[in-house]
Amino acid sequence: MGKVLIIGAGGVGTVVATKMAGLPEVFTEIMLASRTKSKCDAIAEKIGGNKIKTAKVDADNVPELVELIKSFGPDLLVNVALPYQDLHIMDACLEAGVSYLDTANYEPLDEAKYEYKWQWAYQDKFKKAGLTAILGCGFDPGVTSVFTAYAAKHHFDEIHYLDIVDCNGGDHGKAFATNFNPEINIREVTQKGKYWQDGQWVESEPHEIHKPLTYPNIGSRESYLIYHEELESLVKNFPTLKRARFWMTFGQEYLTHLRVIQNIGMAGIKPILYEGKEIVPIQFLKAVLPDPGELGENYTGGTSIGCRIRGIKDGVERTYYVYNNCSHQVAYEETGAQGVSYTTGVPATIGAMMYLQGLWKKPGVFNVEEFNPDPFMEQLNKLGLPWVEEFNVDLEL
Repeated sequence: MGKVLIIGAGGVGTVVATKMAGLPEVFTEIMLASRTKSKCDAIAEKIGGNKIKTAKVDADNVPELVELIKSFGPDLLVNVALPYQDLHIMDACLEAGVSYLDTANYEPLDEAKYEYKWQWAYQDKFKKAGLTAILGCGFDPGVTSVFTAYAAKHHFDEIHYLDIVDCNGGDHGKAFATNFNPEINIREVTQKGKYWQDGQWVESEPHEIHKPLTYPNIGSRESYLIYHEELESLVKNFPTLKRARFWMTFGQEYLTHLRVIQNIGMAGIKPILYEGKEIVPIQFLKAVLPDPGELGENYTGGTSIGCRIRGIKDGVERTYYVYNNCSHQVAYEETGAQGVSYTTGVPATIGAMMYLQGLWKKPGVFNVEEFNPDPFMEQLNKLGLPWVEEFNVDLEL
């Protein structure tokens, strides 16, 4: 049905390539490219059957990207590289005439700031070129946004309160490790909290607001209000929202390590001079921390991520909870990657499928909740991320 170029060969890229290779009726040709070709080759060899082509490319080098895109001729580019690289890759897609999909919004390299404004600014360019750009097609953002759209379509006349809840109840056995790129992960969880309330954004200090929440098959976990990018697009696309928040679980040991890392300056994103060379502290830290792509083998437990929603249907208030639980071990056995990579890579695969099947295809730049949620939700059940609905339950929030 279509040719796809995947940029990025980390844990998520591994999952995307593996899942796509298992769907030859949809993905007729697949190329995996990254700065380190040997990583791509190792993934392709593990998948086997000569199903994956590989290439070396610097995602910050637009001419190099354009050359690769034109030589391979994909119908869609799937970006699972670093968020810093989003705009370069979007520029290359426009120049080469190919549609685009990513899993995380752009952020500048020199500022820990998550905003869609930079990518939304590409709307006219993609529309004029007749190309589609699908933003935030991982789990959160991604599935959580589709969950919200599905709830709005089928279960509510108006959604008033939305709480996205993200629990990793797993244990990787390491003293300290992040479940995806350490540089992105630490920047994300150390910034100020922010949530939507009565038509405006309200800020809080990092980890200031927290409470225990009960997660299915995991139990009670302390959950912290943080800012997450899908809130920005969801409050725009669902204007009846009176409040929208995002909660994530952290263990005390993780928070202690994080506090020490910050206190000694290792979370810094500005270059410092060390022995006559410029280094960025958080990039050095990334080099010495465990590789998230290698956590899967001994990872036990799983994730539970979902949306807790309150609103009105036929004039009556109702509550609704839709979620997915994903086992780290099951994810590893299938793809060689742990559950956090799996829950990001599977939705990216489904989003690519939606595009190639013409279901999520229109000129312009769109967040996933702006498309029909139904076929995406159907594929979640088929491709390893089944979801559960609960009605009129205590949302705890």
